[in-house]
Amino acid sequence: IKENPGMEYISGGAKQGATSQTDHQKININTAGPELLMELPGVGEAKAQSIIKYREENGAFQKPEDLMKIPGIKEGLYNKVADFIRTQ
Repeated sequence: IKENPGMEYISGGAKQGATSQTDHQKININTAGPELLMELPGVGEAKAQSIIKYREENGAFQKPEDLMKIPGIKEGLYNKVADFIRTQ
């Protein structure tokens, strides 16, 4: 193992320790229903409905930051969900 000290990390440790999700695993805020939106940290039923209502009235979110255009969703909540959402 000393001959190749990085090998342990490459062979599995990196996946187990990773905290960010790939885009494939992220929730698409343009298509997700209320149940899926409520899986996001800090998003309950009311905020999930607000997200759906906003996109019905204004169209698709162009970028994840557009979530902050919804009344009641400020930078603090956005920062909690940013690593878990996508728009495409």
